[in-house]
Amino acid sequence: MKNSEIVQMTTAELKEKVVAEKAALNKLVMNHAVTPLENPMQIRATRKTIARLLTELRKRELTEKK
Repeated sequence: MKNSEIVQMTTAELKEKVVAEKAALNKLVMNHAVTPLENPMQIRATRKTIARLLTELRKRELTEKK
């Protein structure tokens, strides 16, 4: 997911997406522990997506306080 897509999302959508991505990350990690994933870089990509989403949420939170 690109930053331009994240910026266009509403705050509610961002929060929902964070929850969904965290669930997906947990599922990927568990599956990888049992049997190795075909592409283990998916775990890294999911973590980075979560970080991008949380960064945008924090940025919006700080701009609301000003």
